[in-house]
Amino acid sequence: MSRIGRQPIPVPSGVDVTIDGVHVVVKGPKGQLERDIVPDITMARDGDFLHVSRPTDERRHRALHGLTRSLVNNMVLGVSEGCSKDLDIVG
Repeated sequence: MSRIGRQPIPVPSGVDVTIDGVHVVVKGPKGQLERDIVPDITMARDGDFLHVSRPTDERRHRALHGLTRSLVNNMVLGVSEGCSKDLDIVG
């Protein structure tokens, strides 16, 4: 099983995740993001965590499992913390 895909996605307080079949909507204090996921990959909410699962161990499903988890995790982080760049100036 994918090491990335099997990790649950923590949903912080103030963030609302709506899963409607293949359409995922994430709303938070910094905005709203929407994405359609592949129909083969399933997503379920369990309390304060989201779990992503795949139907088989086919190569395509294994690849999409980790990808889907990473994309949704980035959506949750984007609406809760926002984006930032840290620059190190040396010299």
